[in-house]
Amino acid sequence: MMPGQIAKLGNSAAQFLLGGLAALRSLGNAAKDESATGEGWRQDNADLRDAVKQWRQVFEHNPVMYFMVDPAGTVLNVNTFGAAQLGYTAAELTGQSVLNVFFEEDRDFVRRCVGLCLETVDQSHTWEIRKIRKDGSVLWVRENAKAMRRGDGTPIVLVACENITQRKEAEDALRQSEAYLAQAQELSRTGSFGLSLATREAVWSRETFRIFQGDPQVKPTLDFVFQRIHPEDRNAVSKTLDRAFRDVGDFDHEYRLLMPDGSIKYLHSVALAVRHGSGHIEFVGAVTDVTTAKETEQRLRRSEAYLTEAQRLSHTSSWAWDVRRQEFAYRSAELYRLFGFNPDQIDLSAQAFQQRILAEDFKRIVDVERQAIRQKQPFEVDFRIVRPDGSVRHVHTEGHPVVGGDGDVTEIIGTHVDVTEQFAARQALQKAFDELKLSEQRFRDYAETASDWFWESGPDHRITRISEHADTAGPVPTGVIGLARWDIPPDAELEPEKWERHRATLDAHLPFRDLVYRSKDRNGSPIYVRTSGKPLHDANGNFLGYRGVSSDVTAAIRAEQAEEALRKAQAELAHVTRVTMLGELTASIAHEINQPLAAVISNADACIGWLDREPADLNAARRSVEWIVEDANRASEVIRRIRALAKKTEIEMAPVDMNQLVRETVALVRRELANHAVSVRMELASALPRVCGDRIQLQQVLINLVINGIEAMHANVERPRELAIRSSQVSEHGESRMLLTVTDRGVGLGNSATERIFTPFFTTKPSGLGMGLSICRSIIEAHAGRLSALPNDGSGATFQIALPLAIEDTS
Repeated sequence: MMPGQIAKLGNSAAQFLLGGLAALRSLGNAAKDESATGEGWRQDNADLRDAVKQWRQVFEHNPVMYFMVDPAGTVLNVNTFGAAQLGYTAAELTGQSVLNVFFEEDRDFVRRCVGLCLETVDQSHTWEIRKIRKDGSVLWVRENAKAMRRGDGTPIVLVACENITQRKEAEDALRQSEAYLAQAQELSRTGSFGLSLATREAVWSRETFRIFQGDPQVKPTLDFVFQRIHPEDRNAVSKTLDRAFRDVGDFDHEYRLLMPDGSIKYLHSVALAVRHGSGHIEFVGAVTDVTTAKETEQRLRRSEAYLTEAQRLSHTSSWAWDVRRQEFAYRSAELYRLFGFNPDQIDLSAQAFQQRILAEDFKRIVDVERQAIRQKQPFEVDFRIVRPDGSVRHVHTEGHPVVGGDGDVTEIIGTHVDVTEQFAARQALQKAFDELKLSEQRFRDYAETASDWFWESGPDHRITRISEHADTAGPVPTGVIGLARWDIPPDAELEPEKWERHRATLDAHLPFRDLVYRSKDRNGSPIYVRTSGKPLHDANGNFLGYRGVSSDVTAAIRAEQAEEALRKAQAELAHVTRVTMLGELTASIAHEINQPLAAVISNADACIGWLDREPADLNAARRSVEWIVEDANRASEVIRRIRALAKKTEIEMAPVDMNQLVRETVALVRRELANHAVSVRMELASALPRVCGDRIQLQQVLINLVINGIEAMHANVERPRELAIRSSQVSEHGESRMLLTVTDRGVGLGNSATERIFTPFFTTKPSGLGMGLSICRSIIEAHAGRLSALPNDGSGATFQIALPLAIEDTS
């Protein structure tokens, strides 16, 4: 309390002092009058001394601390109670500065208070201040002081001190309690309030103002509260308060505040209806800002929902096992679904879950868990469960032991993952892997046992891999890994153009097929290799190299070479045959030539005769000359045909009119037919399409068949010697062909001769070579045709030539 605010309190103690002083003052006045009164003065003096003594007794034993100090603050007197209250004797304090019993920081205040009293003599002032006991403890006092003047006019200050230590301590405790409460409310975000039922007036704590963001200087009202309440919650809050007011009942509710900045606060408010002694009813309650808790709860719910959904999607469940109580401490909803239970069956026992685990698997789980508990180490184990519908699920579980404060494992926290699909996929993958491995081994066996070999090359076209070959003496040369393709074959320098083209193909990363080159086998022997390759690229299109296959085609190449040599030999032999045949036909040919030459001579003689006439018959001579020219041309044509037949030329394919060819052939062998009395009957189809072939070779075949027919009928005596040549168009296997037959009525063909008649060096003639029909068949097959021989029903044989028709050029 400041000096200006000193109250007028505690007058009784001062009155004791003032009473004593008044008695002393009366004693002084009586002494002055003693001479005047005599005996009466002595009686008064005795009374006065008794009064002073009584007052001193009162002063000493009054349970109030009294000080008397001079203007300098020196203690003039202190009562015994007061000195004892400070732990001193009166003698210890008397003559000392009164400031000694005050704290250093309060002494200026004491000086000002004493000064004020001295300035206002006879006016009482009151203040509260601490004093220090002799033992150092604090004594709170309320001092009532007043300055007075002594009889000699000097001032003194009389101070009466009331012990208010307990009140001060109570007030400090209350302030501290209020501070604690305010701090607690701030920390707990809980404010308190009071609400009068009768007046609807409210009293808020500081935290309540903070929660509602209200001005502490403005008296709170319900209107202000409803302005803050979220519009969606106002109706519910209004109903709650109306019910509480109507029923005078407690209430407990939650609602939201919509703050000026748009943020949302969640409040939980509880209140008790308190009836005071006056009958006044007041709701006393607390309001807690539970925004953080609400948001945390929402996040937890959201997190739990996410976790539940994540567990459902990943088929992962979580659990906690109380090792000591041997029961679940926690089970997620997914765990129920995994075992085929309803998540709402929260009272299911652990045995219900265990019974759905296959017995042999459950025993293994128990062993693994016991070992994990002993070693205090995490564990993993797989097991199977059988659900009520009979389906078997494969589960992978991981557990983590939790060690308690006593060092023992108290819980195991773990997860179950439904790996049924993964298990099935793994089995399918393993099966596919086994099949792939088997297939790989199969193809490896193929590669090792096949005559071909497989290879791979890198981006630089160097061989990186080549298949193993079961035959260690096979054609694959050794030491080819790391070599470029053009470094392997020995013919790279012999055929540079071929390898330049091949390198261009490789550099262009193009596939290649059937590249044939000469190389060497493991033993260094020359071989021919045919190889094909396909370029490889990765997913980004980058060139990786080639992969391909190579074959040893030495046998095929040499067979082709032998076949070519044979073909040339056959051509030579056919030529010889034709020349030989010409020798046999010399007489016929001479006859053919003599006929036109004789006609030329005869016509020339006739022409001379026609010219020698007088007058000359020019018309007849002209006609003779024309006949001469015609016969000369006929002779020239015969010579041309003979030269063509004897000429050694390569095969020349061209459209051939087979009917015309038949007629020309018959003309060539007419002499032979006449000499052997053989008649020829030609049944040639009209409008017969032409065939594509070599005219000379086809004519050679036809002459050979006609000569053979003539010779076959040489022994005919009773049967007519008749040779029939027929041409027609037939269809074989959906294709049109020209069919030409030569039928004789000779000795015919036996079964053995029919089968071997086209075999080289097989002949039924004593002087034959047995090559004629073999060459004829080769010629016809070279024309994509067919030559066959059939015995006739009666006698003789028929040879058939079937040739494809020529494709007409319609352009």
